[in-house]
Amino acid sequence: MTLAERWMLPDGITEILPADASRIETLRRRLLDLYHSWGYDLVIPPMVEFADSLLIGLGRDIELSTFRVTDQISGRMMGIRADITPQTARIDAHSFPRSGANRLCYAGHVLHTRPRTPHGSRAPIQTGAELYGNGSLDADIEIISLMLETLAAAGIDEVHLDLGHVAIFRSIIARAGLDEEREAALFRLVQDKVQTELGSWLEQNVADADLRTWLLALPGLHGGREMLADAAAALAGAPSQVSEALQELTRVAEVIAQRYPQTRLFFDLGELRGYDYESGLVFAAYTPGHGHAVANGGRYDGIGAVFGRARPATGFSTDLSLLGSLGTVAFSEPGIILAPVEADPDLWALVAELRQSGERVISELGDDPELRQRCDRQLVREDGKWQLVPL
Repeated sequence: MTLAERWMLPDGITEILPADASRIETLRRRLLDLYHSWGYDLVIPPMVEFADSLLIGLGRDIELSTFRVTDQISGRMMGIRADITPQTARIDAHSFPRSGANRLCYAGHVLHTRPRTPHGSRAPIQTGAELYGNGSLDADIEIISLMLETLAAAGIDEVHLDLGHVAIFRSIIARAGLDEEREAALFRLVQDKVQTELGSWLEQNVADADLRTWLLALPGLHGGREMLADAAAALAGAPSQVSEALQELTRVAEVIAQRYPQTRLFFDLGELRGYDYESGLVFAAYTPGHGHAVANGGRYDGIGAVFGRARPATGFSTDLSLLGSLGTVAFSEPGIILAPVEADPDLWALVAELRQSGERVISELGDDPELRQRCDRQLVREDGKWQLVPL
């Protein structure tokens, strides 16, 4: 191994140096205070858990994203978390159960075997909030609102909110009676919006003409709020869950447009992100200049069943370091005070008082020209008293 190779980091793994670290930490505190003000309790799940509990509930994608290691004590397989959501579901089910609504928030590193977006980080700082125990639409609206408040707190002013509802696709294909392999093939075609191939596939695999019509319409049902009326017409006669889902999307649009009139709303009924585990509303936030979602979430009822306690659940997550890089909020560092090293109790008391008041005081350990350049003030003795003067 060469000297250069010793300090090189793996692809997708980065270190956060002081200026960025200060910005990210300031934002982390700001967001956790925001979540606390909304009634969300902070949890700090472990970085590793037994794979049996860490890899269940969120589909195959989470399995492919998770590093696995062998526990030298028990001999069992452990996973390094790639998503904190299943950990909060376990906490809601066993470690911190409540009979009613349970609001939990978190902020911590996760690790992915591969980046989820081109040039993305494999070690993002996942931050988010989960609401367990309430299956109402109001709970979904609360989570969406908190996600938008998160982006505002990070200084991301222009937001496009994409909304979908996986129950529409689920309820339609439930009538088709497809096996697992054909359902997966249909999912890919709808998600990829390949109309020609989708039409041919439906002709060969789905006998019911109404089902073919509804499924073929899904990829094209996207646009602004006016699209919801078009969707109601295009999906007329579909299972009742479809009209219920459209009513939910309409209600969400009304509330979010009232609360956040500057947010642009977009609807996509062919968006099936998280289909393996999402059960209802799905949503993602975008900002101009960044090609991928900056935050996303949805309803995932029943995930707690794998821990013996099925509960309604909805939540969102984002990457704290990404928000720190995209946001426009100014994070100013306080100036630095230079203090001499002297065995003087008055000096020591003054330094302690300054630090407690929020000032940053650094002791000068010998001659350090670089440190002096970073400081803007210094403590000097004048007329027998310590004074704070410009440097």
